Amino acid sequence: MMELTDIVKTYQMEQVEVQALRGVSFRVAEGEMVAIMGPSGCGKTTLLSIMGCLDTPTSGSYYLDGAEVSNLSDSQLAEVRNKKIGFVFQTFNLLARTSALENVRLPMLYGGNGRDSGERAREALVRVGMGSRASHSPAELSGGERQRVAIARALVNSPAIILADEPTGNLDSRSSHDILDILCELNRVEGITLVVVTHEQEIADRAQRIVALRDGEVVEEQRVTRLASPGTPLSQGGGQ
Repeated sequence: MMELTDIVKTYQMEQVEVQALRGVSFRVAEGEMVAIMGPSGCGKTTLLSIMGCLDTPTSGSYYLDGAEVSNLSDSQLAEVRNKKIGFVFQTFNLLARTSALENVRLPMLYGGNGRDSGERAREALVRVGMGSRASHSPAELSGGERQRVAIARALVNSPAIILADEPTGNLDSRSSHDILDILCELNRVEGITLVVVTHEQEIADRAQRIVALRDGEVVEEQRVTRLASPGTPLSQGGGQ
């Protein structure tokens, strides 16, 4: 499904070139859960941005469902992001003065799929246990609830892939566990391919494979053999 070969990403910082990625190569199979780990500044978020078609590599190739991403136009990249990929971020990225329901509707509106968007957004909120909070703004929600809304937004267009960048980084331990259960169930029960950037070993232990980065390079790929038991149902109530 996702195949990266010799991915290099270089940024020009005034007179200095900064190489964020240095020849990264690995694959993610359909339905797999992969954790990307490594110290701060090692290139994890840059890599996830390239995998999510938010950025393009300086060199190397990235094939998504058999298509070379660098050959796609801006409009085609936008369509891929909207239809195939759901994003979950550490900082939630919700519109502050907009209800949970309207936040979840946004990907459909941007993609021109406004028809039945309210009903589909509400269904997505119900899936993550937030159906009763649809009219609340982010300021009226806890951190765990905000992340549930963000996951509902990622799910609303029925993506094949979810990319999550430190999805529990701003949450307490109970909320982190709840969010991890939701993501793992989406992967194991619904078959959504899941790639998670994380510092947390608990998340890595729930993946099928860990890709370790250091200084912009893959230094280790480890298949996880000790898996935790399946998580709680998606509709279970949110944490704080």
